[in-house]
Amino acid sequence: MTLPPLGWEDETAGQRARHWDNPMPLSSVQRNIEAFLAARPFERGPWLSVAFGGGIAGWAVLPGPWEWAALLALCAAAGILALLLDRDGENQHLRLAIMAMALMTAAGCTTIWAKSALVGEPGITRPEIAMIEGKVVDRQEQGARERIRLLIDGRVEGHDLPLRVRVNVPLAGDLPGLGEGATVRLRARLMPPASPMLPGGYDFALTAWFQGLAATGAAIGPVTLVAPADGATSLRRVQQQLADHVRGQLGGSPGAIAAALASGDRGAIAPEDEDAMRDAGLTHLLSISGLHVSAVIAGAYFLTIRLLALFPWIVLRTRLPLVAAGIGALTGIAYTLITGSEVPTVRSVIGSLLVLGALALGRDPLSLRLLAVAALFVMVFWPESVLGPSFQMSFASVIAIVAFHNAGPAKVFLAAREEGWLVRTGRHLAMLLATGVVIELALMPIGLFHFHRAGVYGALANVVAIPLTTFTTMPLIALALVMDMAGAGAPAWWLTGKSLELLLWLAHVTANMPGAVTMMPAMPGWVFGLFVGGLLWLALWGGRVRLWGLLPVALATGLFFIQRAPDVLVSGDGRHVGITGVGPNLLVLRDTRGDYARDSLLESAGMAGEVTTLDQWKGARCNSDFCSVVLVRGGRRFVLLLGRGRDRIDELALAAACERVDIVVSERWLPMACQPRLLKADKHMLSQTGGLAIDLVSGRIRTVAETQGQHGWFRREPPRVFSPRPKVPVPEATGTPTGQ
Repeated sequence: MTLPPLGWEDETAGQRARHWDNPMPLSSVQRNIEAFLAARPFERGPWLSVAFGGGIAGWAVLPGPWEWAALLALCAAAGILALLLDRDGENQHLRLAIMAMALMTAAGCTTIWAKSALVGEPGITRPEIAMIEGKVVDRQEQGARERIRLLIDGRVEGHDLPLRVRVNVPLAGDLPGLGEGATVRLRARLMPPASPMLPGGYDFALTAWFQGLAATGAAIGPVTLVAPADGATSLRRVQQQLADHVRGQLGGSPGAIAAALASGDRGAIAPEDEDAMRDAGLTHLLSISGLHVSAVIAGAYFLTIRLLALFPWIVLRTRLPLVAAGIGALTGIAYTLITGSEVPTVRSVIGSLLVLGALALGRDPLSLRLLAVAALFVMVFWPESVLGPSFQMSFASVIAIVAFHNAGPAKVFLAAREEGWLVRTGRHLAMLLATGVVIELALMPIGLFHFHRAGVYGALANVVAIPLTTFTTMPLIALALVMDMAGAGAPAWWLTGKSLELLLWLAHVTANMPGAVTMMPAMPGWVFGLFVGGLLWLALWGGRVRLWGLLPVALATGLFFIQRAPDVLVSGDGRHVGITGVGPNLLVLRDTRGDYARDSLLESAGMAGEVTTLDQWKGARCNSDFCSVVLVRGGRRFVLLLGRGRDRIDELALAAACERVDIVVSERWLPMACQPRLLKADKHMLSQTGGLAIDLVSGRIRTVAETQGQHGWFRREPPRVFSPRPKVPVPEATGTPTGQ
C-alpha cells in the first residue's frame, strides 16, 4: 500500500507545514476582528476620544520623558504594524482602527506634554513671608469663610521673575476698588502648592501647575491699594452683582444656594450644607454643570418655540426649531460667561450646543458620537481635566444615561403603547429611578478613587432633587429675576426659598441616615483603570458583546474589596500619623488645628468616625517628644516610635531606643546612629518619598513619590542643616500589644 505524500518531501510544502509559518490562526483572528468592526460602524467613533484620553492618562501615569517618548514610539510602531497586517487589503477596518487608535493616543500624550511645558509653573520651593505687589486678575468672595480670595500677578519679594499667587484676605480687610484690575501691595505668608498629603490624596500641586499658580497663602496685615480697579464692567463684576442681588432678595442658606445656581458663586454656602449635599450625593447640584446648562438652554428653547408659535406670519416664514436652537445657544453661552466660564460649565455648554445642532438638523441628540466630539474638544484645550473628578464624573454620568436609554431593553420598556396615563407615568418614574441607579453605579468607582467615599442613597435622593432643581427651582429663579425688573419678584423669591428649603431638608435627612456614606481605603490606580476600561466597554459597544465589560468590572470590584486598609499612615511632613485597626476611631499622633489633616487621614484609612490622640489612649506611652506603640498584625509584634517634638535629644539614648523598635517616624532629621529594624521615616526620607501608607502584614509601603514620577509639579526637598536644641529623654519603647 502506498502512503499519500506527507508534505515534507516537497520543500515548498514543508515550509507551509511548519506551524510557526502557518498564517491561518492569525488570519482567522484578523477576519473575526474585521467582521466585528465592520458590523459596528456607529460604535467605533467614540473609541477615538477614549484613545485620546488614554494618551493623556498615559502621560500622567508614566514617570518621565523617556517613558513618554517610548509611548509615542510604541504608537508609531503600532501604526506601521497596521500597514503590514493588511497586505492583501482584506482587513481595512482593522488597519484603520489600529492606526487611528495609535494616532489618537499619541496625540493625547503630545497635547498634555506640550501644555505642561508651556504653562506649567514650578512654584516656590519653601514656605516664606514676602511682600507682594501686582495686579489682581481675579477676586472671589467667600462669605461663609469670612474672606476674599485674590489671584495676583506681580512681583514677589526674593524672586526675580513675576509670579502668580493666590492670597486669602480677611473680609474685614476688604477695600473699595479692590477688584479685578486693581494694583495692590501686601505682605503674605506663602506656601508651595501642596502635593498629596498621603498616597491617593488630592493633588493640589498638579492643579496649580496647569493654572500657572506658584504659591498660595494668607495676607499678614492690611492691604495697600496702589491703584483701584477701573469702573469698566467685567464678567466677574456682573457675576458678583448678580450673586449679591440674589442674596439680597433671599437670605440664609436658600439664598446662598440660589446665588450659586444663578451666578456660580458658591462662596456663601455654609460648610455644613455643603457637607450634607456631598454626603447625600447632591453636591453636583451646587456646581454649574450639564444639569444647569441643559435646564437653561431647554427653557429658552421651549419658550422661544411657544412664543413664536403665537405669530402665524413667523411660523409660515421661518423654521422655528432652528430659531429656537439659536436662541437657546445664545442663552447657554451667556449663562456660561456670567457663571464664570469654569471648565465644567464650558464642557457642558459645548455638549448642549452639539445637541442643539443635532435637533436643528433633525438628528438624534442622544448620541455617543456627539458626546465623544464634546469630550475631544475639551481634552484638546484642557487636557489636564481628564485627570480630575469633574471631567470623569460629568462625562461618566452622561455616557451612562445615553448608553442605558439606547439599550434594547430600555427602548422596549419606554416604547409607546396604549395604556392609561397612570401606568405611563409609573413606567417613566421607574425608568427615572433605574437611570439614577445606573448613574450612581457608574460614578461610584470615580468617587471611591478620588474621595474614598460613596453615597448609598444618592440615587433615591437624586430622583427627587434633580426634577425639583430642574423644573421648579431654576425656573423660579429665572422668573424672580425677570419680575425684579418691575420690582415684583418677592412672590417668586418666596417660592424659590421654599423649594430650596425642601432641597436642603432632603440633603440633611439623606446624609444623616445610617450608612449614608461608605468610606473605603484609597483605591490603587491600576484597579481604577480596570473599572474605567470595563465600564467604557460596557457603555460604548452594543449587543451581547458589551457584556464582556462586566469581567474587568467584576475583577476590579473583587480586588478592591479584598484590599486591606493601611496599618500606619504618615503625612509627607511627618507631623501627622494615623494608626488603624484599634477600634472604631483612628489613632492620631497629635491634635490638628484644622480639619484638613484629620479628614485626609480618615479618608485614606477608609474610616468615617472620630480620632483619638495617642496621649489619650491607654495603649501608648508618650512624653513631650515621643510616643511608643506596640501593634500586633498578622501574628507579628511591631514596635513603633513616633516623634512629636522638635527638641534635640541625646544621640546615644535615641540610638538605643531605635535599636529596640521596628519603625521610627519623625518630622525632623534623625542622626545616622538611629537605625530601627525596619524603617526610619524621618525628614530626610519623607522629603524624597512624600506621605506613606504602610501595610505591616504584607510589608508593602506605598509612597506619594511613586505616583508623581518626574513631573514638574512634584519636588523633592533638598537636605537642610540640623540645628541643635535642648535635650529631652526618650520614653521606653514598651507598651501594650494592640490590634490583633
